Amino acid sequence: MDIVLRATAMFALLYLLIRLLGKRELGQMTPFELVLLVVMGDLIQQGVTHNDFSLTGALLAISTFAFWALVLSWVTYLFPSAKDFLEGTPRVIVRDGEIMTGNLRRDRLTRDEILSEMRLAGIARLSSVAWAILEPQGKISFIRKDDQAPQRDVEHSPAL
Repeated sequence: MDIVLRATAMFALLYLLIRLLGKRELGQMTPFELVLLVVMGDLIQQGVTHNDFSLTGALLAISTFAFWALVLSWVTYLFPSAKDFLEGTPRVIVRDGEIMTGNLRRDRLTRDEILSEMRLAGIARLSSVAWAILEPQGKISFIRKDDQAPQRDVEHSPAL
């Protein structure tokens, strides 16, 4: 039972940390952030299992994490009002060709990152963008000013 309680506490802490870190994806992580993530995983394992290297201990810890992930998934499904709190909300980062600097600052995005994602989406000029929206999953959706071009979702490729 001790492992289940520790796994629950670690899950809650990890969930909170991920929400605080923002909407960046693996493809946007610096090498230091990637190493930090790996080290955090090891520290979490040590905190959860507390020198219990048994198969039962590992199964309990993994099952507890899976249980809470499933609970959060069901909560967002059954209570749509909780979704914004648990998963975040989309944020407008470009409106009518103008970068919304306040919104970029909130998610620690730079102008160069926006311009890079625009190029990946086949958009050459900022003035061509009607809307750019940072989605809760970290993707950027671009909507062109001219209605002739299709709308595209830009996904970041994981660095791994």
